[in-house]
Order: sequence, then structure tokens, then C-alpha cells
Amino acid sequence: MAEYVARQREKYRQEVVPALMKEFGYTNPMQVPRISKIVLNIGMGEAIANAKAMDNAVNDVTTIVGQKPMVTRAKKSIAAFKVREGMPIGVMVTLRSERMYDLIDRLFNIALPRVRDFNGVSAKAFDGHGNFTLGLREQLIFPEMEYDKIDKIRGMELVFVTTAKTDQEARRLLELLGMPFRKA
Repeated sequence: MAEYVARQREKYRQEVVPALMKEFGYTNPMQVPRISKIVLNIGMGEAIANAKAMDNAVNDVTTIVGQKPMVTRAKKSIAAFKVREGMPIGVMVTLRSERMYDLIDRLFNIALPRVRDFNGVSAKAFDGHGNFTLGLREQLIFPEMEYDKIDKIRGMELVFVTTAKTDQEARRLLELLGMPFRKA
């Protein structure tokens, strides 16, 4: 039986690496930038008033990525937001290897095209070190989510952490993998 390899990983090896080597003049395939991890994060301001909301967010993230997320807790107390140190305020999960490539595949080919009036992702969300942040308004764009089982529509943030030295290299890497950037 053959070992499972994600479609996006194969695409990276077969198409993206040679294209980037030619375009940026790399001499060794190990110099080519790659996505090292994706961090999915949901901030839960409502968890202060509604503890059950945290369980629902954990279930949503587990359904989307197939991995149980970690509950993040407040580091400091902030009276204006009614937050005490140690209170649960969000959920996050870090994806690597096959799960990461599976999420990329579903995000680029299924989820983003399902967004109404979608005309591309903004290319201005790079941090200057080759990392890209994508904000999503709702979890329902993923096909795994069942509308009837959602208690509340929540936004989420996906951070693509790459090994690229510059934003230009990272943008080209994501473009070749299939990220639908907005045309200028």
C-alpha cells in the first residue's frame, strides 16, 4: 500500500520548487522557501460571558483541521475588558506536514471560492519577514461545517509561516501553490 501524500505537497515538490529555483536563482533545492507551519487562531471575546462558547469553538476548529486545538489564556488582567489573568480567551492550533497541506488544499480550492463576492485575497498582509496572515469572517466556508450545528458565526485568523527571507519570495511561493491573490 502506498503512503499518503497530500496533493499540495506533491505540487510543491513537482512544480513550485523548480519554478522558484529558476525565478530566484537558487542553486540548491533546500534554499527554496517553504511553508513551515500554519497557525489557526480564534479570539473569543464572548467566552468571558459564555463559557459554553469555548467548547463550541474547540469543536469547530477540531472539525475543520482534524486536530484538537489548545485553549489560550489571558496573560494579564484587563479591567476595562473584564478579563482576569488565566481566563480562557481563545483557541489556537498549529498545523505541520500533511495536515497543513490538506488544509491549504481545501482552503485554496474549496473554501475561498465559496465566499460570496470573492475577488481575491489582499496581498498586503505580509509581515516583512515572509509570513502571511489571512483573516476569515466565518467558519462556514469550510465544507466540513454543518450549518445546523453552528451556534454562532466566528471569524478566524490563519498565519502562514514560511522560510522565505522576503515578502516577495513568500508571495510568489503562495501564488504558485494556488493562493488567489487580488489582481491590482
